[in-house]
Amino acid sequence: AGDSDRLMGMGEGQLVAECRREAYRIDPVSFVSRRRHAETERHVRLRPAPDTMTWLTALLPVKDGVAAYAALSRASDTARSLGDPRTRGQVMADTLVSSVLGTGVTRHGGPGVAVHVVMTDQVLFGSSDEPAHVDGYGPVPAELARELVAGACSRNESVWLRRLYTEPVAGELVAMEARTRLFPAGLARFIRLRDRTCRTPWCDAPIRHTDHAWEHSAGGPTRAANGQGLCEACNHAKQAPGWRARPTPATGGHDLETTTPTGHTYRSGRASLATVRAIPLRVDYVLAG
Repeated sequence: AGDSDRLMGMGEGQLVAECRREAYRIDPVSFVSRRRHAETERHVRLRPAPDTMTWLTALLPVKDGVAAYAALSRASDTARSLGDPRTRGQVMADTLVSSVLGTGVTRHGGPGVAVHVVMTDQVLFGSSDEPAHVDGYGPVPAELARELVAGACSRNESVWLRRLYTEPVAGELVAMEARTRLFPAGLARFIRLRDRTCRTPWCDAPIRHTDHAWEHSAGGPTRAANGQGLCEACNHAKQAPGWRARPTPATGGHDLETTTPTGHTYRSGRASLATVRAIPLRVDYVLAG
């Protein structure tokens, strides 16, 4: 809470994630212990809902929950792109039931579900215990991040390493750019990992669209500094008269200023995904010639 400007620009989800990160930094041992205990309490629960409906909920480890939700989202996007008249939520619910009951869920092929884990090389190789970041969830202990990688390797799953370069002090992801109108898959992934949630101030919704802050039709370039991850509702809302978003050159371009139809301007900053800390050097022997 020492930085009041940053605090005022946070949504509820961002504030909770930042508190979790700080709690892990202060006491990583108890954080890891609670995480291990929490995984033993995974369960599925059924509760009645109005109008002969039910709530089916599952408490899962982060890797399983994120992967399951990503698979349902991908099935919904594929079905709707092929003309399925059902809503996104309906397709996800039907796919879940079909998959569990084995009633012939339609699969359209494609690559397996990917869980994006962002960490420094120091965390990966065990020389640092800084928290990592799971796309779609938030900060996780370094031990869990290493377990995800090691577990995937032991199960002969495909493991892809992508180098994301960060600013050495603050930890923000550095720029990428392209000359096309649409953001290429790699650059769009980069922007989603950088922004984590919708860039509209106080909106914590998951990113559904990667769009230009400065409109491409008005000369806005297709590069990381002019890209923003938005939820579907905010991306459609900013097309209305009076909305305007622009990168902020004074901060290197990654910060965005959004102007609403009322004339108020709000700034949304970058998220720090990885912190690189110096490793102390220990000298055991000194040889003099």
